[in-house]
Amino acid sequence: MINAIITDFDGTLVNTFRANFMAYQEAFRQVGMNLTEEEYQKCFGLRFDDFMKVVGVSDSEKANAIKEAKKESYPIYFSELKVNQVLLDFIVQVHVTGGKTAIASTARKENLYNVVAYLGIADHFDIVYAGNDVKHGKPSPEIYEKAMNALGVTPSETLIFEDSPVGFEAATACGAQYMPITSLWFK
Repeated sequence: MINAIITDFDGTLVNTFRANFMAYQEAFRQVGMNLTEEEYQKCFGLRFDDFMKVVGVSDSEKANAIKEAKKESYPIYFSELKVNQVLLDFIVQVHVTGGKTAIASTARKENLYNVVAYLGIADHFDIVYAGNDVKHGKPSPEIYEKAMNALGVTPSETLIFEDSPVGFEAATACGAQYMPITSLWFK
């Protein structure tokens, strides 16, 4: 029996691609670099340090400047966010009927909490974990294991919603069932 729903955030509960891309593009511009949509597409969902490696930013000062500039400009693009209303409605129903719910994302905590607050959805979740809350990002199952532990549920009682191959791998590794989310879920 499923007693808990855990959802990834970026690309699963909320399509944040456009807002993130535009904020990162602005941040790259501020440090004298260019970021194309194709380059960002290859990195979407990676932890920040891995993203920087893929795009060839090895200078820690430049990486920190990008991180800070992105943090500052991200809220400007919140109007580009698209909520997966079908999934959110399902989570709300599970939560109001006593089921346990969580967000488990590799996103930076401050960015994640800002978007959750902007959308007004925090009350629908028992816990929200971000990339900062774990040592290892997906495909490590650590974030899902931590969420299940906090919710007091086993993998067999948990259904995870994910949109990326690293997320599917993390969900499988923690022993829970998962439901893949595609762009078709976003109306």
